[in-house]
Amino acid sequence: MRRFILGTVFALLVAPALALSSSQGDLQVTEMASELNAPWAVGFLPDGGFLVTERDGRLWRYDGQGNRVQVGGLPEIRVEGQGGLLDVLVPRDFAQTRQIYLSFAKPQGRREGTAVAVGTLNAAGDRLENTQVIFEIEPGSRGGRHFGSRLVEATDGTLFITVGDRGDRPSSQDLGNHNGSVLRINRDGSVPADNPFVGQDGAQPEIWSYGHRNPQGAALDLQGNLWVNEHGARGGDEVNLVRRGANYGWPVISYGRHYSGLPIGEGQAKEGMEQPAHYWDPSIAPSGMMVYSGRLWPEWRGNIFVGALKFSYISRLDGDNVREVEQIEGDETARVRDVREAPDGSIWFISVGNSAIYRLTPAEQS
Repeated sequence: MRRFILGTVFALLVAPALALSSSQGDLQVTEMASELNAPWAVGFLPDGGFLVTERDGRLWRYDGQGNRVQVGGLPEIRVEGQGGLLDVLVPRDFAQTRQIYLSFAKPQGRREGTAVAVGTLNAAGDRLENTQVIFEIEPGSRGGRHFGSRLVEATDGTLFITVGDRGDRPSSQDLGNHNGSVLRINRDGSVPADNPFVGQDGAQPEIWSYGHRNPQGAALDLQGNLWVNEHGARGGDEVNLVRRGANYGWPVISYGRHYSGLPIGEGQAKEGMEQPAHYWDPSIAPSGMMVYSGRLWPEWRGNIFVGALKFSYISRLDGDNVREVEQIEGDETARVRDVREAPDGSIWFISVGNSAIYRLTPAEQS
């Protein structure tokens, strides 16, 4: 029933726009939301609606007819540079719990840090109740950069959180802080006992992997493995298969260079540090990502889709070799911030350049 709702009522919302060309034929583009201010993430509700975050601190709920209402009850948010209200996660058991998870920049005195809050969406769908901050990084920093902030629900129900280096490059190699890492917590914010650094003297127990620069995309593949993409500096944007306890090298190794043109660290490889599954040079400024189920386009099953903020396209990577094999682009793909698969198999993406959200379906289904 959930897939049926999304697949039918959304088709009635807005007249179809132009088609985008792809290796699987034309993709019909339908505008699902517009006039948004710096939209950052979208999450699907089982009643056919969806949630959208705006970086300046607004959360919107859209119903199946395209009407929207602003959702209240959010935590205190610091809007600073790249920080603000960022990701939204609708967990698999939302129909029973009505819980919504948000990542955001939390004020920490004169500083701010990546944090996660959870609240219960009320029956009217216009307010989060009993909102609690269940995690925040420490010690936090100033500067408004590199919050990471993607949320992913693991197959076991724990939560993955990406955190950037906050502009402090060496901190990504320091297990004593959360910067430059992928974190793993339980739904209540507690630490899973099997995290790799639990009990290690001086290490933050939430850390799952480290040595990341600024992972702004994260998704599970069809086997339940976590993948992230992350911004390099000048070149060296990466896609990484995240392994428990692994070190991804930043800023010791990189395929990019500093913005000044100077080399980064010690080169492109070092023993004990992971290599990226794929990297871009020049940088595309990767954003949201998803691994496709194949529901509407069977040939794309297991492929990775990544939004490009810099060059304004959706990158499709082959799921076996993890190499970019296609760029899906058009007027609608201006600065793609997020890419998601809806329950019906359609592909949704956020265009910051157009202040809009679009839905892709096979042209013959329009």
